[in-house]
Amino acid sequence: MKKVIETEGMCCKKCAERAEKKLLLANGVTGARANYKKGTILVESTLDDAELSAIVDGAGFKVLNVRARKGIFDR
Repeated sequence: MKKVIETEGMCCKKCAERAEKKLLLANGVTGARANYKKGTILVESTLDDAELSAIVDGAGFKVLNVRARKGIFDR
C-alpha cells in the first residue's frame, strides 16, 4: 500500500536521506522517498501505520500523520 507520512524535523537533504534509508532497511518497505521541504515521506509498504511511525521516530523525526496515498485515478 502506498502511504504518505507527514513529519516534523526534516530540515535538509541529509535528514531526508536518513529517513529514507531507515525505512528501506525495514522488512515490508519496498520504496521510500522523502521531501524535506514539504516534510513528507512517500512510502510503499505492507507495514501498518504504527510500525511506520516507529521507524520514522527512530530516525529522529516526529510523525504528525500517516495517511493513504491517492493516485490521480483513485477517488
